[in-house]
Amino acid sequence: MTVVDDRIAMADISTERLDEWFERLERMPVPEGFRAEIVGGTVYMTPQRGTHWDIIFEIACDIRFHFGRRAKVLSDVRIDFPGHENGFCPDVVKMRDGAKEDDTGHWRYEDVEFVAEVISKGTAANDYGPKKLAYATAEVPLYLIADPYQGRCHIFTHPKDGDYTTETRVAFGQELDLTDTVLGLTLRTDTFPRD
Repeated sequence: MTVVDDRIAMADISTERLDEWFERLERMPVPEGFRAEIVGGTVYMTPQRGTHWDIIFEIACDIRFHFGRRAKVLSDVRIDFPGHENGFCPDVVKMRDGAKEDDTGHWRYEDVEFVAEVISKGTAANDYGPKKLAYATAEVPLYLIADPYQGRCHIFTHPKDGDYTTETRVAFGQELDLTDTVLGLTLRTDTFPRD
């Protein structure tokens, strides 16, 4: 195990099943405040920082307020996405109405309407790269990246052939007009902190 930037990267796992690896991760003495996910067969453990959590909380609260308590809004919950061993734990997910866990207790990527990821320095390449492509392959209609280092949000829509065809960039402080998307709302970013 090696420490790189603000993440712990572990050995590539190409032959083990995701369930087995997540069971192992649950038994590990993971430091308090870290989250783990598997991207392309590699385990990433990222520390949860205050800036990161503040943005996640703002997004989740706005969605919950707009849709009400019955809306299924998740954070850091495992969802397996298309591609080689992709067990992601997105920062914020909104599931379709009526979505339920499958027989194994997992949420289905086919029921995901919206994903938001807040950038961490050590795993930014995952959010902009393989995770973005996996979300597009899964045909998640709306993917939002909030980047506290750039002070900018990236809104990806219209997935087609494994990538998003539309990207809109909005600086922190401006409103994110998502009224023409599956969310049908406007998110404020004036309280998003920067790193």
